[in-house]
Amino acid sequence: MKIASLAFVLLCPAALLAQQSHTVVLHAARILDVTAGKTLSPGEVLVEGNKIREAGTHVTHPAGAEVIDLGDTTLMPGLIDAHTHLFLHVGNEANQTVDEGVPERTLIAADAAKHDLLAGFTAERDMGTEGAGCADVAVRNAINRGLIPGPRMRVSCNAIDITGGHEDNSGKNPEQHLLSNADRADSTDEILRAIREQRKQGADFVKMYETGRDSLHDGVFSSPYQYTQEQLAAAVAEAKRTGSRVAVHATAEPGTGYAAAAGVASVDHADFLSAETMKQMKEKDIFAVPTFAISEYFAEHAESPAATQRRRESEAFHAAEFKKQLAAGVPFAVGSDVGPFPHGTQAREMELMVKYGMPSADVLRADLINGAKLLDWENSIGQLKPGFFADVIAVPGDPVKDITALEHVQFVMKNGEVIKR
Repeated sequence: MKIASLAFVLLCPAALLAQQSHTVVLHAARILDVTAGKTLSPGEVLVEGNKIREAGTHVTHPAGAEVIDLGDTTLMPGLIDAHTHLFLHVGNEANQTVDEGVPERTLIAADAAKHDLLAGFTAERDMGTEGAGCADVAVRNAINRGLIPGPRMRVSCNAIDITGGHEDNSGKNPEQHLLSNADRADSTDEILRAIREQRKQGADFVKMYETGRDSLHDGVFSSPYQYTQEQLAAAVAEAKRTGSRVAVHATAEPGTGYAAAAGVASVDHADFLSAETMKQMKEKDIFAVPTFAISEYFAEHAESPAATQRRRESEAFHAAEFKKQLAAGVPFAVGSDVGPFPHGTQAREMELMVKYGMPSADVLRADLINGAKLLDWENSIGQLKPGFFADVIAVPGDPVKDITALEHVQFVMKNGEVIKR
């Protein structure tokens, strides 16, 4: 028994650090005040165990504390990606869920989690395993136990989808009877049953496909809805019953409007929102998660010049609609849809949000403050405040002035443990 206990400690450095209550002072040229949208100089954070004790321009330096001088960098909270796919990777997205078994995909997901963490993303919301069921629960639990490195995770198991809907492997050889990349549910009762089963298996929230397939013709963007407003409202009520929430893949009306009226937590992609939908999202504090990075990647890697042109037109449409959403006061969180493009590169999402009209300070607030709210960790992460988890990164320069600094994370601490230095 003693040997087994020793082996566990040796394999779990995070647990050992927590037991020792190691005290660290982080020092840098600047520190980000995310709420105010500015940096202060110099910057210091006092970490005790896995929590922040003090943060500001000067903090207490207890006797015996380790001091880590990070030089000409900015200390800031760990980044948050509210729309990831750990179980997807670059190349052949359409077939990888068929060609690769769940054990292989789970190992791929663990590697993806490590890459995201090293890039400074200390918290993420994984938006569906795309056919791997609740294997994301195992990845989340392994991270929490210190068995593998990765961000804090909120996971959904599979998404929920109608028969023949988005991600249902439609158009494939019917004689193969391929499984869906989501959990099929065609009625309210089936939706509730799927939610309850996923919750039983360990899901933190519910992901539903509300629209698909998208099309843009003569400046008109459309996508058929999959669930009625009443069905979505039933899903929201069921999730709320157990302290969970619903996020939807929704790109166009009327699906986006149904989702807002039903009171979902986020509308992901949100290419087109009507004036009424934007009004409801503002009033109900429903986050839009634009996912520009995946659109850019697909446009740059399209199979033909014609496909590139179509994707570029869709990008331009979404960028124009994003400006309207900003003007209407729609709240935003940051999610990249990383997976089909390389894990660890998703800071590009924030650069694109700036490119399309959102000031850097607002993008940082959307990522850190709104992201923490969306993941139900608003009192634990997203800010450098006493009592918050010690999830701290350091980037060169000033991210308020140049958002591209987020692509060059030099230091990562998660839960008080130095991951990258």
